[in-house]
Amino acid sequence: MSMAKKVILIGHFGVGKSSLVRQFVHQQLSEEYITTIGVKIDKKEIQVNGSTIKLLIWDIAGDDSQQKVPQSYRLGAHGALYVLDLSRPSTYENLNEELIALNELIPNIPISVLASKQDLVPNEQVEKILSELPVSAKPTSAKSGENVEEAFHQLAAQML
Repeated sequence: MSMAKKVILIGHFGVGKSSLVRQFVHQQLSEEYITTIGVKIDKKEIQVNGSTIKLLIWDIAGDDSQQKVPQSYRLGAHGALYVLDLSRPSTYENLNEELIALNELIPNIPISVLASKQDLVPNEQVEKILSELPVSAKPTSAKSGENVEEAFHQLAAQML
């Protein structure tokens, strides 16, 4: 049995959303930074608990406020990955408020928090930041691929 699920990636500018998608879908990293304008949509089929899920991954342009994400991008989302940048505190200092706002905008869907750019921050510092966040976050690196595949698979399992 195959089903399609819409996943949206959201977070501030430059946190690594597009790099995480590129690593997950194509197993590659581009060192050049290209700002996403509007939304970029990728697809990838994965197996979760014996089911085939076609993920429709909406990589939404970064913004300092999730309130500004156009409603049309959020409509019909089955799950969300909220991406923060471990090397930039400004991308997670208002995490709780942003997640509450996101939950109001798109109620009743699983939201996973990914802490990106793990490779840019010393391990002790990563652990300290993660322990101080108001929710649990999975440390990821688009560069090394660390936890990227797992993050998408876990969200897919939650959407089933």
